[in-house]
Amino acid sequence: MQQYFIKGAPENPVTITDKDTIKHMFNVMRLTEDDEVVLVFDDGIKRLAKVLDASEHSFELVEEWLDDVELPVHVTIASGFPKGDKLDLVTQKATELGASDIWAFPADWSVVKWDGKKLAKKEEKLAKIALGAAEQSKRNRVPEVKLFEKKADFLEHLVDFDKIFIAYEESAKEGEMAVLARELKDIQKGAKILFVFGPEGGISPKEVEALEAAGALKCGLGPRIMRTETAPLYALSAVSFATELWQS
Repeated sequence: MQQYFIKGAPENPVTITDKDTIKHMFNVMRLTEDDEVVLVFDDGIKRLAKVLDASEHSFELVEEWLDDVELPVHVTIASGFPKGDKLDLVTQKATELGASDIWAFPADWSVVKWDGKKLAKKEEKLAKIALGAAEQSKRNRVPEVKLFEKKADFLEHLVDFDKIFIAYEESAKEGEMAVLARELKDIQKGAKILFVFGPEGGISPKEVEALEAAGALKCGLGPRIMRTETAPLYALSAVSFATELWQS
């Protein structure tokens, strides 16, 4: 069944006003009277809704669905600006895997340089990708996408997290494979976790030092060296296994 995210609080009946959503519902999917969809408002609750009037884009809310597929912990992915469209892939797949927030920042070894105007345009594009992926994967919430123009602004947010992990290539090369498993084993429901990933060139020693000063832990993600767009997906899969499958 089709699912759509609707901004605001639920009301009955509800009239859709977002132009892109209207286009997809009534032009692309050709919804007509009595067709049913799932609507998710800002409260994150899924509701079965029936089309009342296709011309007025109105729906009747039929019932709430007790279906919460969010991870039991809040995971933020933070990547140093990578080249090309790699952030597009990371955003789509990280959304499907349950990320709460998707961030990126200008790392010391980032090749690309984006100014404020380019960042705003890129952020808008990524937000649409996250929305589509959240609808497809039947999420209860759409991850927030945030691109930091200055690394200092990103570092100021480190105090907001209960656990911070640095996906560190050197740790993987040294065979370190215990930190992530150990820390996730005892993670509490609702904890706020941040994973930091470098761009293609990795995380610089100065960045590692700044992150460790904020309590971050260096960790290897298995014995293989992953691309910058692959590592976040591995980390989210590991969190899902530790908090949803292993403890079920």
